[in-house]
Amino acid sequence: MLRLLLGFALLAPLFAQEASFSRGLYPVFEKADCRACHNADGIASATGLHFPEWDAPAARVDAFGKSLVNWIDSSLPDDSLLFVKPTARDDHGGGERIARGSAEEAALRNWIKRLAALTPNEMAQAKKYRLEENAGVGYTRPRIELRRLTHAQYNNTVRDLLGDQTAPANQFPPEDVVNGYRNQIRAQSVSPLLLEAYSTAAEKLARNAFRGGDTHALIPCKASAICAARFIREFGRKVFRRPLDASEQTRYQALFRGQKDFNKGAQLVVEAMLQSPHFLFRLEDTSTARWKAYAAASKLSYALWDTMPDAALLASAARGDLATAAGLRQAARRMLAAPQARGALNEFVSQWLRFDRVLNSTKDRRRFSQFTRESALAMTEEARMLVGDVVWNDRSFMDLFTNGYGFVNTDLANIYGVPVPTKPFERVSFPAGSERAGLLGSAFFLTLTAKPDDSSPTARGLFVREQFLCQHVPDPPANVNTTLPPVTEAKPQTNRDRMSEHASNPTCVTCHLLIDPIGFGLERFDAIGARREKYPLVFSKTTVNLDMDTKGEVVGVANSRFSSPVELGAVLARSAQCQECVVKQYFRYIAGRTESPADRPMIARLVEEFRKSNFRFQELIVSLMVAREFPSGGTVRVSSNHRSQ
Repeated sequence: MLRLLLGFALLAPLFAQEASFSRGLYPVFEKADCRACHNADGIASATGLHFPEWDAPAARVDAFGKSLVNWIDSSLPDDSLLFVKPTARDDHGGGERIARGSAEEAALRNWIKRLAALTPNEMAQAKKYRLEENAGVGYTRPRIELRRLTHAQYNNTVRDLLGDQTAPANQFPPEDVVNGYRNQIRAQSVSPLLLEAYSTAAEKLARNAFRGGDTHALIPCKASAICAARFIREFGRKVFRRPLDASEQTRYQALFRGQKDFNKGAQLVVEAMLQSPHFLFRLEDTSTARWKAYAAASKLSYALWDTMPDAALLASAARGDLATAAGLRQAARRMLAAPQARGALNEFVSQWLRFDRVLNSTKDRRRFSQFTRESALAMTEEARMLVGDVVWNDRSFMDLFTNGYGFVNTDLANIYGVPVPTKPFERVSFPAGSERAGLLGSAFFLTLTAKPDDSSPTARGLFVREQFLCQHVPDPPANVNTTLPPVTEAKPQTNRDRMSEHASNPTCVTCHLLIDPIGFGLERFDAIGARREKYPLVFSKTTVNLDMDTKGEVVGVANSRFSSPVELGAVLARSAQCQECVVKQYFRYIAGRTESPADRPMIARLVEEFRKSNFRFQELIVSLMVAREFPSGGTVRVSSNHRSQ
């Protein structure tokens, strides 16, 4: 008997390993790269099956393994989604990830059988994992105390602070684009080159501010020692977006006294303050109680205006008005009504939609002579107006994808084939047969997602996935040949025909079946967004015009087959994934980072409030401003008419 017990003791670790998901089946899923699509921002995000982060502890991975009970059929285990999807027995966007008849399939089947044998109480416990994950249990929200002013914010701030219109930050080293934006925290380090640029700009700004005297009325009183102290106190409050403490006041007063000329003293103080970290970095959060309200004011101002707080907002901070959700909401609504709010929204739009790609793109001039620097600028201006139209007229933001009109000038009218409007960027309704609607039918989007000499189904599908559905598509393997078969006069082919290689190559199929079909539905529009009835192939002596199959689909989105921008726009407008993505994109821009697991409840709450407001973007802005200060709550019922509040 003792020998038998010893034998079981020796075998116990092996039994434990077989029973452990993290050491047993999980490596199979990892080898199959399931997490690449099954994550919060993956192609398969809508399924709700989200793998833990790559560095998740074993306990969390094991809890996830048990939660897979949500995707099994206890009565018919082999019919479970968890089995038929990765083995491609049922339609699976990712194709076959686990080979039939393999040892990996046997391990999957065994795990499903184990889950099917769980008691009702065990099943209930297993399902708690998803609830806790959605609630962000066990995760900590990143705490960010300081954020560097972006170049745009620097320009706006010195404009409002000094009346300087020279936009000095345009000469600074360019900012890196991370997560699609130029304001992301992890890319906001200060290089020696940028530090030198700050110093040079501060010296020039201070000199210009007092050239010819106090021309911008920065000094609030007549020259005296008392006036110097007042100037430092009042100007410092604006520069640092908070009151100066006693030691700062003393230090700057000593600097001022070192100059015999009053204006020179003020100039030196301005130059020094503009080089201070307290100016170059703004408070995002602070443990210093007396500065908390001012941190809230800065967050609000740089989110809604992209510049420094005004006197009224600083006064609100001093009174403690921003310490409540109602006070924040009132301040946000006042700021949204100001002209600066439009400029701040434009900055978000230009980065979200990647205006830089259109403005820096090139096209084959022989084929697309209509594409010029002027037409590229017109395209971005129309996109900006399309967004502004739905936001500032307080309509559903999802109309951005379905509106049947554009804002057209002469350049765009020639591309769209519509009459030239009587004035630049006049609103023009598209003819019913144009198949254009909203942003997806605009020359901007269709140009942005094209190659220099042709449309690009892959680029168009990728942009829709990443920018409008917030689904990250994994990069192709490094050794993959991305060159398509050449087109010859003897074998003319459309893009769809040439890209059939993607559907047959196992290395390509997983991702391209998820992105190319989106682009195929937009093939009736060329590299600058002009409509074409045939696909033209130009050879040295002849031009061949081919019929096109423009049937498209957004795999993973229900009822998503389409064959034109107007139909794709309708798919996205009603898609819960797209609606949530709008919230996520704005959150990422405002927060300067991607959402963390701890942010999941906040994002869910923002999406719900956005939906209840009929997707009015101004309401989303206000909700996010409140949620950032009260991440665990603090919001109130969304009014059907905010003007009555």
